[in-house]
Amino acid sequence: MGDDVPLGALIGLLVTLLVLSAFFSGSETALMSLNRYQLRHKARKGHRGAVLAERLLKRPDRLIGLILLGNNLANFSMVAVVTLIAVQIGGEPAVAIATGVLTLVVLIFAEAAPKTLAALHPEKLAFPASIIYYPLLKIAYPIVWLTNIASNAVLYLFGVRGDDARSHSLSQEELRTLVYEAGGRISNRYRQMLISILDLEKVTVDDVMVPHNEIIGIDLDGDIKDIERIITESEHTRLPVYRDNIDQVIGVLHMRRLAALAKLSFDHDALIELLDEPYFVPEGTPLSTQLVQFQRRRMRIALVVDEYGDIQGIVTLEDILEEIVGKFTTDPGDSDDDVVKEGANTWIVDGTANIRELNRSQDWELPTDGPKTINGLILEMLETIPEPRTCLKISGYPIEIIESDDTRIRTVRVGLRMEKSTPGDA
Repeated sequence: MGDDVPLGALIGLLVTLLVLSAFFSGSETALMSLNRYQLRHKARKGHRGAVLAERLLKRPDRLIGLILLGNNLANFSMVAVVTLIAVQIGGEPAVAIATGVLTLVVLIFAEAAPKTLAALHPEKLAFPASIIYYPLLKIAYPIVWLTNIASNAVLYLFGVRGDDARSHSLSQEELRTLVYEAGGRISNRYRQMLISILDLEKVTVDDVMVPHNEIIGIDLDGDIKDIERIITESEHTRLPVYRDNIDQVIGVLHMRRLAALAKLSFDHDALIELLDEPYFVPEGTPLSTQLVQFQRRRMRIALVVDEYGDIQGIVTLEDILEEIVGKFTTDPGDSDDDVVKEGANTWIVDGTANIRELNRSQDWELPTDGPKTINGLILEMLETIPEPRTCLKISGYPIEIIESDDTRIRTVRVGLRMEKSTPGDA
């Protein structure tokens, strides 16, 4: 029997089988732990190990079949070799002891240690292993194929189909988590830009538009001197033109076209000839949709209307881009001008301040699923226009009314957030 085989050769064979078992166990964990998106990136750059790993992982059933075939052959062979060694050293009574020792050795050196190492550094083991597995799979394909047929038949009985193994795309929230976990690989500025792009579907034109009462436009029924003054003082490149009020808009004037009037008489009729057709969009339109519409129509400004056709505000391409990259300028009306730090834990905030801009600039967490301004948020909570010195608490932020009139809240004092409470708690 095994007495004819030198003990040294048996020990050498045992060590070799142990190394093979550790290789199969570790490489399995490494290949299954690979980040599929990093793997795809490296494969596209021509990394040989990544290319082969990606090909192998397209059919994980075949890869696992090959690994298990090699791992089991190594483990079962170790049992036979250990038995021969035990018989030579101590006879049959030593077989039980050798089996226990082998179990412990395999558990530590062929399972736990290599799998832990592979989980921590999957690419270092997976890519070299792929270079070995790829040709090995072709050699052992008939055996692997038969094994897969049998295993898939068993899974079929339990309702598992091969189509269930297809890869799935990242969801928006998963992609958001991926961006956050990029750490130092992406600067804070670019990380925020990526998050803002992902949020474009959640933000609507209502959130970024210039509201109805703040629209600067040209009233054709006004005096020509007033029209000239508005044009001269305007910081905008496009102005809506209307009759009597903004709800009667008839077009949009591009300031660049006014050069054509330099040598002509400046009057109402000449101004009308320069107008572009107004572009209307319904309120609630996601910014991602509106950005595409601006691109398709080659336009930069739109009038936001409600379900009754009344104009609610104006949204521009610049407004959408600022949602991604941040403010281009510090125009009057920006949130930085709407909030002034009063003390260590208090801020004076204009009633017209946009809640989303406040949350972004001050790192607050005021609710954004309702009204767009501080004034609207407080009015919704109290259902009345409060008197000065009225106090309430919204989402844990103590708020005191400083100034109000018959139509709206002008300024408020916001304190440092306390314990989180139900919005509207006074």
